[in-house]
Amino acid sequence: MTGRMAPVLPVSLSALTRCLQEEANAIAAAAERLDATQVERALEQLEACRQRRAKLVITGVGKSGIVARKIAATFSSIGLTAVFLNPVDALHGDLGIVHPDDVALLLSNSGETEELLAILPHLKRRGTGRIALVGRISSSLARGCDVVLDGSVDREVCPLNLAPTASTAVAMAIGDALAAVWMERAGISPVDFAINHPAGSLGRQLTLTVADLMVPASELTPLAPEAPLPAVIAHLTQGSPSRGSLGASWVHAGGDDSRLAGLITDGDLRRTLQRHEPGDWGRVTAGQMATADPITVTPDVLAAAALELMERNPRQPISVLPVVEPGQPGRLAGLLRLHDLVQAGFSRSST
Repeated sequence: MTGRMAPVLPVSLSALTRCLQEEANAIAAAAERLDATQVERALEQLEACRQRRAKLVITGVGKSGIVARKIAATFSSIGLTAVFLNPVDALHGDLGIVHPDDVALLLSNSGETEELLAILPHLKRRGTGRIALVGRISSSLARGCDVVLDGSVDREVCPLNLAPTASTAVAMAIGDALAAVWMERAGISPVDFAINHPAGSLGRQLTLTVADLMVPASELTPLAPEAPLPAVIAHLTQGSPSRGSLGASWVHAGGDDSRLAGLITDGDLRRTLQRHEPGDWGRVTAGQMATADPITVTPDVLAAAALELMERNPRQPISVLPVVEPGQPGRLAGLLRLHDLVQAGFSRSST
């Protein structure tokens, strides 16, 4: 039996656009409606919270609770410790996470949410700072807080004017704006931001160093300068116990086997074979094959900077970079491979 698929109805783009515009208008109206004094007091409380090394406790019920969770996640990610407090659980022991030095941000469109009003006296008793983000600035919740942020809307985008839509968008936007301005005032730098985002592209660029990715010298056996070609080939093939073939071997400086005299890469091997007749290969030594003055870095250099150095080398791209000890030129600390940088998520576009 061959079935016939039901026709796909076209999306009413004009209706969708209208809803988006209504939410955008609600956010724009909220920006005009906010009281500058109240906003400044809210930011002062947030900054005092940071200076006291306290935390921002954000709470709400239903859709306001979902927005509260997002705002908490945003503040935590930018360096101000923030947690979501379920107001129902708060009355059954979870209020223990709230300290006097903390600041509480309470979200409610009506400003009459019973669960929030129930915990309000306990926050007051602790002396915890209280910021209300409400849809009615004359509400009971607003009257019980130190700071009131007006998140009211004329109507919801919902055609029944019932489902939280414009109101949640406004609350979210105000939370985002508070976070953005707080970041600016606190002087949060890209490095500060990256500390809380180590898995992201920015985090990798600003936190991972050469030391985090290099093959340490303890895993690398050096070649003597007089080592013959077969020994060099075997050494290049053997590589490191943990990472296998490295595509490079280092040559030590004669009697001192911890100082770098040169680096031999797979490319050096190929170029050596091209320069010499097969009959002369047996007389070629590691010292003759090695690049005597390779570009080096120290372990504390950012991995992103090392990648840029490897890819923008004026002579040719570098696949393996010797790492030397700081203040001890030539004393090998390890080898950094382009392969390990790529595996860690670095690419040319990230530098």
